[in-house]
Amino acid sequence: MLTGSDLLARVKELGDVSKSDLVRGCGYVSTKKDGAERLNFTAFYEALLEAKGVSLGEGGGKGGSKGGRKLSYVATVQGNGNLLVGKAYTAMLDLQPGDEFEIKLGRKQIRLIPAGSTEDDE
Repeated sequence: MLTGSDLLARVKELGDVSKSDLVRGCGYVSTKKDGAERLNFTAFYEALLEAKGVSLGEGGGKGGSKGGRKLSYVATVQGNGNLLVGKAYTAMLDLQPGDEFEIKLGRKQIRLIPAGSTEDDE
């Protein structure tokens, strides 16, 4: 799995490929018990953010970040039943208007999987 400047260079080198191919091309792939390939999107995006200087760690220091509110990583269901994921989160993952996700429902959880990816539920 590539990290840091190696990861950024590889992403640039791969260019305009699908998100699945990007994750695979940077080495964020593991093998499930049944031998099937599993793409590790979360680990990839976390490493990409870290390489770009965005730390997701627990460190409570002031680390030169912009002022303002800190992300809580908590979403609240609104009165009309909608669940909103704010712009700060979509910007961190470089999501663009029109990006699509498959909704996977679990027991009291919701997972958003990029449309067209090969990541499966266990």
